[in-house]
Amino acid sequence: EVQLVESGGGLVQVGGSLRLSCAASGFTFGHYAIGWFRQAPGKEREVVSCINNSGRSTYYLDSVKGRFTISRDNAKNTVYLQMNSLKPEDTAVYYCAAKFGFGILPLGARQYDYWGQGTQVTVSS
Repeated sequence: EVQLVESGGGLVQVGGSLRLSCAASGFTFGHYAIGWFRQAPGKEREVVSCINNSGRSTYYLDSVKGRFTISRDNAKNTVYLQMNSLKPEDTAVYYCAAKFGFGILPLGARQYDYWGQGTQVTVSS
């Protein structure tokens, strides 16, 4: 059974940090790109960051560049999203998703094969 399980969300003050984790099972993790998406109430789901299957290539939404860092540990089947200098506009449910492919950085939600259930991130001002 394919599973993507996010953890690490919570309530944090402006300027604080959180590290999200996405633990994968049920598929060959090293053959998949992983994306982090977020969805705020009343807004469309947007890609925040993604990392290719090897971890050598990454993408960041402009508004999180310099604040968020994506990384992966293929030995642990886990992807991380380190979020620093958090802002109220970062408040959303954060999802991780997996897309089969080598060397790719898919940016569209519809491209992804598997999704986690999401974890809430709330930044208070």
